[in-house]
Amino acid sequence: MDKATKKYLLSLFLFGSNGIVASLIDLPSVFIVLARVSLGAAALAAAVLLSRSARKNLQSPKHPRQAACLYISGAALGAAWLFLFESYRYIGVGVASLLYYCGPVIVMALSPMVFKTHLTAVKVSGFAAVVLGAFLVVGQGLGEGIAPLGLFLGGMSAVCYAVMVIFSKKVDKIDGVESSAVQLLGGLSAVVIYMAASAAAGTLSLPSAAQLAHLNVAAIACIGLANTGFCCYLYFSSMGALPVTRVAVCGYLEPLSAVALSALLLGEPMTPANVLGACLILGGAVWSELGDRLRVRQMGVAAA
Repeated sequence: MDKATKKYLLSLFLFGSNGIVASLIDLPSVFIVLARVSLGAAALAAAVLLSRSARKNLQSPKHPRQAACLYISGAALGAAWLFLFESYRYIGVGVASLLYYCGPVIVMALSPMVFKTHLTAVKVSGFAAVVLGAFLVVGQGLGEGIAPLGLFLGGMSAVCYAVMVIFSKKVDKIDGVESSAVQLLGGLSAVVIYMAASAAAGTLSLPSAAQLAHLNVAAIACIGLANTGFCCYLYFSSMGALPVTRVAVCGYLEPLSAVALSALLLGEPMTPANVLGACLILGGAVWSELGDRLRVRQMGVAAA
């Protein structure tokens, strides 16, 4: 397994713990997202500014178009989080998560046109198994309180996810901490614009005095610095080096890790559907990555 894949898988595993950490923060969802992107962006920007070599080798001024792609990618991720958290309110976590994880489906469907990727039958079948597995893992609660607005918000989170991946894959000259810092600054911009629009419309829910008095500072620091700053560095710095099919297929390990961590740390039950879904996700991901190689090897052996 190459270094970029290891970093990507670690970021997905850590992202899967976001729900657990967020459950410890008694704030309106938009303020949790704001804490995530602001602390994460500040940490990565500080890392760039404090590193002499990073300051000397800044690539964004040399490649403004790619920097713009990174900024748009980050703004799309921030918007995806906002749409996702808002959709929770209308259709619940299960259905909203299913819609959000349609994002990799969109990426996979567009990859032949956008990235000129050849989709083999093996990759498509493996991806189909992964999608079915995700349905079984996060599909509880389907049919309970399905609101059209919630479906729209969940669908928009998937579209924003796809935009994030597509624009990230357009960048090959800017990487590392600098790349992640630019993307989180884009995400912060999206959140600030949303909050300003919500405040102007009178729909922004402010934290109460009691919430602020009992704020879990450690959980906020964790979700902002570790689960966003560090994780986004791993996530974005690895994505550009990976095939788009691997990004789409392995992305489903995030909901799998969320369910597994909830079972291990919170004692939430794993249903037979969850277990079957986990097997499909892992099996489909492995088959999508290794199936073509095994087939070629078998053909070589047969020819010999």
